[in-house]
Amino acid sequence: MSDYEVQDNTANHRFELLVDGAVAGLAMYRHRGDDIVVVTHSEVNPQFRGRGLGNELAQRTLELIRSRGQKVVPICPFFARYVEEHPEYDDIVVA
Repeated sequence: MSDYEVQDNTANHRFELLVDGAVAGLAMYRHRGDDIVVVTHSEVNPQFRGRGLGNELAQRTLELIRSRGQKVVPICPFFARYVEEHPEYDDIVVA
């Protein structure tokens, strides 16, 4: 069983999904003010594809954003589709 974690790499403006300590995926972002995170792009590294890690990245990133009391604008097509399919994030999504 793998250990998953999302960390905010503020220097590179991206959330990173770590799988057993290795960066398996990332979600690039920019800030709109102090309380809105605009997710612009996401990807899973090729060697980690086919394991559902895109969903893990989206879920864990959104949970981190929520825990900080921030909102999200999902410009990234994958994140936009994810929040559309998961209404439990409606409270933090900004159009």
